[in-house]
Amino acid sequence: MLLNDLILRQQAKWKFSFWIVSALLLATCLFSLAIGELWILPWSPDGALEQQLLLQLRFPRLIAALAIGASLAASGAVLQVLLGNPLAEPGVLGISGGASLALVILLFALPFAPTPMLTMLAAMGGALLFTLVLVGLSRRRKVSTARLLLIGVALGILSGSVVTWAFYFSDDLNLRQLMYWLMGSVGGVSWSQLSVLLLVVPVLCWLSIQGKKLDLLMLGETQARQLGLDVASLRWRFILIVSLLVGASVALGGVIGFVGLVVPHLLRLSLGTENRYLLPLSALCGALLLAVADTLSRIVLPSAELPVGVLTTTIGAPVFVWMLLRSQFD
Repeated sequence: MLLNDLILRQQAKWKFSFWIVSALLLATCLFSLAIGELWILPWSPDGALEQQLLLQLRFPRLIAALAIGASLAASGAVLQVLLGNPLAEPGVLGISGGASLALVILLFALPFAPTPMLTMLAAMGGALLFTLVLVGLSRRRKVSTARLLLIGVALGILSGSVVTWAFYFSDDLNLRQLMYWLMGSVGGVSWSQLSVLLLVVPVLCWLSIQGKKLDLLMLGETQARQLGLDVASLRWRFILIVSLLVGASVALGGVIGFVGLVVPHLLRLSLGTENRYLLPLSALCGALLLAVADTLSRIVLPSAELPVGVLTTTIGAPVFVWMLLRSQFD
């Protein structure tokens, strides 16, 4: 009876957190749509100008922020299980850098502006390549947590150096595009760019219900196989899904770091490690975090706009240092 009471209490804790985060997310969305140079009530805009601002600027921007935050947080939660590393995150491990590198190559290779779907496919390819390198090293070479982090940082530095060379040889238009990818921003996202969400949203929903399988993976590969889990097939599916989500996020908003690190790790510390609850809640909290960060980026400075990636890095970097100090590396 005591164990059952404990389980019920834990489930109630998760459900309560879902309700709280959902309410905060709804309030943040309404506030984000309303605030700006012109205050607009989202449910009753007055005039054509307010409708235009809502439909063409604020709505696409908010949807992009929600999708990117949810994708990065869910991807971080999955990577932490796949790599057995609580510090795994697309930005820290260089996966986002791989996606941005592929986009830079695409921008310079094509004589015309790439379509939203083409940018997502290119970013997904770069993210997939870097993910395969990390997963392959973690499995075949049995590298330690510290070494894996260093390899990820090195991959990020490598991609950053190529982007820097691209800055040097680019014209003004390409330079502005590269700044967009490098610093991270959802400003100027259009409805046509959001077409990539037709693929991302179903994938994210599927990933959010795979928590039980991740719980089995956390028991170890041998035990997971004994319980009937096809570990190799599942791992490849998760790798592809993470690459798709990270690629789509970079295609929409550039390199936005630390969302996938901070959100799932803090949820594990405060609520527990049950991935069947953690994955969907991570997606909700990631969406909330990026919506708040993007809203702040618009209103902190009166006559300018901060890149949202700068704000997430400001929040995430101290948390990452704290996690490094409290972790025992082998």
